[in-house]
Amino acid sequence: MKFIFVDTNAWIALNSKRDHWHTKAVEINKQLLNEGFRYLTTSYVLDESYTGLRKVAHSVVVDFGERIQTSRLVQVIRIDEDIENLAWELFKQYSDKQFSFTDCTSFVVMKRFNLIQTFTNDRHFEQMGFQKLLK
Repeated sequence: MKFIFVDTNAWIALNSKRDHWHTKAVEINKQLLNEGFRYLTTSYVLDESYTGLRKVAHSVVVDFGERIQTSRLVQVIRIDEDIENLAWELFKQYSDKQFSFTDCTSFVVMKRFNLIQTFTNDRHFEQMGFQKLLK
């Protein structure tokens, strides 16, 4: 099974037609699904996504959340204490970067699953050596 990590801004772009990246995100989404990829994301990324999409409409958040919960194509990794501790160490190590703590939890999960590519436009992933698809 092939997985790709999906970050907050990709989820928002896919679910908000007003988002600058919407058209490109929809194209990439179709391509990835046609190539047989499944999506890996985290509970922290979903938290950010729900919060970001709340600005669009409550109904958009509810629809997105329901689709995530029932999808066979999306695996949600719950951020546990082990991941939090590793992310905290990473966060402390990179004082010269503007990584969010959620970014650091995502980096830990990506490394744990040996993932290189991420469905995002966040340059922080490139700064950590990952390939971003949304550009």
